[in-house]
Amino acid sequence: MPLTFAPCPYLPTPKEPMDWRSLALHGKDRGSDFYATALRYGNHLWMRGYAARSILCLDRALGADLSGGEPILQDWPLPYRALAWILNETPPGVFIGNPRVHFQHYAGRMNEPRREQRRWRAWACWAIARVVLPQLPGDPRHRIDEPDRDEIDRQLQRLGHAGELELWRSVVDATD
Repeated sequence: MPLTFAPCPYLPTPKEPMDWRSLALHGKDRGSDFYATALRYGNHLWMRGYAARSILCLDRALGADLSGGEPILQDWPLPYRALAWILNETPPGVFIGNPRVHFQHYAGRMNEPRREQRRWRAWACWAIARVVLPQLPGDPRHRIDEPDRDEIDRQLQRLGHAGELELWRSVVDATD
């Protein structure tokens, strides 16, 4: 029997049961409707006790093709705060994997579309994971230069939406 958790307050609560088909319904469209579905599905998975899978949905949401001016972002900004909350709230014994390694690998192996933007968002999430779960090791076999906060700042300023850098900083500073 799956666990049930209270919904993440930083993600929209799903109104109906969801599964992988919820995202597949969007086909190749990765716009604001896809973004909203990825956030809801992430919360659905979280509420069912699937912390690691929920984080993967946040990856999908962060990869949505948004310009930054979409109305959905007013109510549900990029899910940096949701990620920090899920990392912090996952009970012991619930599988979450190693988010630090996940984001390290994700950033290092990013593909198109919008490779650089998505890559730096992955590094931003990696930094959040390092702050919230400092005990987690990186992958020493994955040879990659890990950026510092200043580099993540510069790249989010260059590649992110208006206000994204400030949003990310507020999450990192609040969990630091």
